[in-house]
Amino acid sequence: MQDDIAPLVWKVMDGTPLTTGEVIGRLDDQFRHRCPDDMAKALNRLRRRGLIKGEVSADAGGWVWWTDAECLARRDG
Repeated sequence: MQDDIAPLVWKVMDGTPLTTGEVIGRLDDQFRHRCPDDMAKALNRLRRRGLIKGEVSADAGGWVWWTDAECLARRDG
């Protein structure tokens, strides 16, 4: 995963939990950016690096992603 996608993902999340589809839609709407990789894989890479949080949600029908203080500390650190 390229490091340049992380700041875009943080910006579109803006403290709001989002599904994978919502992240994709916001990236396209705000930046006209389409991840060259599968977005779910890209978000999972960010999660493993501690840059975002995520979990499977039965209510949302897939993954939900968010940031918290721990993620933002890694971003700023």
